[in-house]
Amino acid sequence: MNKSDLIDGMAEDAGITKAAAKKALESFLGNVEKSLKKGNRVSLVGFGSWSVSRRAAREGRNPQTGKTIKIAAKNVVKFKAGSDLSNSVN
Repeated sequence: MNKSDLIDGMAEDAGITKAAAKKALESFLGNVEKSLKKGNRVSLVGFGSWSVSRRAAREGRNPQTGKTIKIAAKNVVKFKAGSDLSNSVN
């Protein structure tokens, strides 16, 4: 499923226009992004939660040459599925 499929499904399920569904989805995604940028955790009970964690700098290897390279530290987004979501897929 891609973004346009999700918008179509949201519009059909909620009985709204595709434009309204697109606006709602973009608002949701924008608010999740803003919250994560601030370092906050976003949690939807039963569905899952997003959080940001810091990945430390480390050394790695270039697979083509075998030379050691430095990999910079960075923030990564993690998602942990909630129990309802996990149970529905199994």
